Amino acid sequence: VDETEHEGKVKDHINEIVLSEDVQRAIEQVLQSSDPLDQPDFSPTDYINQLFPNEQSLSNIDEVIAKMECDISLIDDNIRSVVRGQVNTGENGRVALREAQQSLTQLFSLITDIKNRAEKTEDAVKEITRDIKQLDSAKNNLTYAITTLNHLHMLVGGVENLKHLSERRQYGEVLNPLQAIIEVNQHFQQYSEISQIQTLSAQVQQIQSELATQITDDIKHFFSPTSHSNANRMSLTQLKDACLVASVLDKPVKKNILKWYIDLQLQEYVQLFHENQDIAWLDKIDKRYAWVKRHLLDFEEKFGTVFPADWELSERITVEFCSITRDELTKIMARRRTEIDVKLLLFAIQKTANFEQLLDKRFNGTAVEVASEDRERKERHSFHDLIGSCFKPYLDIYTDSIDRELAVLIDQFVQQNQQLVVPKEINPGVIPNCADLFVFYKKCMVQCMQLSNEKPMYDLVLIFKKYLREYAARVLEARIPKPQQPSTTTSSISSSMSLLTKDFQNLSSAAGQVIHNFLKEGDTPRFSVEDVRKICYILATAEYCLETVQQLEDKLKEKIEPSYAAKVDLADEKDVYHRIISNCIQLLVHDLDTGCEQSLLLMTKIAWHSISNVGDQSGFVNQIVTNLRQTVPVIRDNLANSRKYYTQFCHKFVNSFIPKYINTLYRLRPTSASGGGSSTSTASTLTASASSSSISDGPNGAMG
Repeated sequence: VDETEHEGKVKDHINEIVLSEDVQRAIEQVLQSSDPLDQPDFSPTDYINQLFPNEQSLSNIDEVIAKMECDISLIDDNIRSVVRGQVNTGENGRVALREAQQSLTQLFSLITDIKNRAEKTEDAVKEITRDIKQLDSAKNNLTYAITTLNHLHMLVGGVENLKHLSERRQYGEVLNPLQAIIEVNQHFQQYSEISQIQTLSAQVQQIQSELATQITDDIKHFFSPTSHSNANRMSLTQLKDACLVASVLDKPVKKNILKWYIDLQLQEYVQLFHENQDIAWLDKIDKRYAWVKRHLLDFEEKFGTVFPADWELSERITVEFCSITRDELTKIMARRRTEIDVKLLLFAIQKTANFEQLLDKRFNGTAVEVASEDRERKERHSFHDLIGSCFKPYLDIYTDSIDRELAVLIDQFVQQNQQLVVPKEINPGVIPNCADLFVFYKKCMVQCMQLSNEKPMYDLVLIFKKYLREYAARVLEARIPKPQQPSTTTSSISSSMSLLTKDFQNLSSAAGQVIHNFLKEGDTPRFSVEDVRKICYILATAEYCLETVQQLEDKLKEKIEPSYAAKVDLADEKDVYHRIISNCIQLLVHDLDTGCEQSLLLMTKIAWHSISNVGDQSGFVNQIVTNLRQTVPVIRDNLANSRKYYTQFCHKFVNSFIPKYINTLYRLRPTSASGGGSSTSTASTLTASASSSSISDGPNGAMG
């Protein structure tokens, strides 16, 4: 039985059709059937249970079987149809292949025929185009020959016509034929080896030369002083036509006419403003510019429409005027240099600059040309310095005058500061004349920029450097107060003796005698309150100068010619003002430190071992606290706008006083327990006083 079952399972497995998952998905996409019989995981048991879920449903089993048999018959018919179709497919494929081969053979024959026809057509086209090219070449040659003959006819006829017109001075009728003949003659230059062409070309050149000479003579005759009564003088219309003809001729013709006419126009100017004439000197330089303005107005009124616009004759006259004026001024200034003062020089420069600006607005600059060293012509597009360049070698007169003015100004500042008085307000600011100095510097820099930003500007920088140091030395450093021996020190110390005696009542009589003798010794020089305010006043001024010098250096580097910018260096001058600030801070620290030294020295002379009780506060401590509270608020208020330097002062004082105080503690004589307690109390008192006094009111608590 087991073997029979096993054989049955094997047969079922063999008969089962197993399809891959991809094939199953493809079948499902094509058929899209919802029939359970089409599902790959079909289960007969489940299907039967679905058809007959209970016993009552078995009543229609015959109908179900009949439907199943009908479906099976339909499927069998479909299978037979598919099988028959597959049998006929092979034969149909062979028939289709034979038909395709026959079609390809016919297509190949057709392509071969088309190719043969195309080759024949190409040969025919080549024959046709060969004939067309020959005809086209013949046409071009014929056209060129006709054009050349026309040009030749024009040249032959034009030469004779030009001779006739030029002899009759009919320049208006000469212009167009002349332009045409010149162009045609250029065309025939490639045939210059032909003798007839050479002859015609020579005739054209001769006509041009004769016209150039004739027009030049006619123009000169027109403007000759003796020609006004001459009946043969050209009319303005003929003059205008003659100028147009001259524009067509060779460039030297127009250039020579322009040079002659410009020289003629400026002949009066050269004579009137000769270097030997009084009117030629710098004090009357504005008369030169007034003359040319009047002359240009007169010229444009009479001949502005006569000369061609592209000649730009007004501008050319002006450029030549500028050139002559520059050369004449150069000669006369070299001869009379000693007569030039700064006022006269600046007057001439200002008038010249105004005139050049006027010319820049009036003209477009295309005619502004100057000769370089190699005599080539270079175009300029501005009248700037066209005349003014002659003044540059004399700008040392200007810088020397600035030097003298600054020397006088510094002397005035020194006189003003002989009795330096600090304003009474809490924050006095800076010394007023330092602002005056930099205002003068700014005015000089702006003025020099208008004159030149090259070497004169650099010379001005050197002068600025010189007087920045002068101001620092003579106005600021010279006014820094010196310590003075106070006249009231003895009385003040005597008045405080009672307080000291009371504070040290627990000392022996010998110790009291030592204190009394010490206080009677010489007093250390101290600054008065007014002197302290002066030092702060000078410090704030030096700070202002330092900041302004940096701005001045930046502005000078920006304005000066780039080749000089690297040489502008005010570092030494800034160091000078840094040094003044440092010295002022050091003086303030030393003064405050000096006020504490006697009290510290007094500590070393006290017999601390004889002290029996710890006092509340010693007399020398009161002196130190009083010194701090009297001096530091004055410094703080007067440096209200110089907080960083007030902070430096506080730091330096702390760094100076604390080591001295500690060193004094080490030097104290042997002390008792109560004496040590008294010194500890003294240190605590000083710390508390420093923390609570106005000295800690600096930025961020400087003494803290």
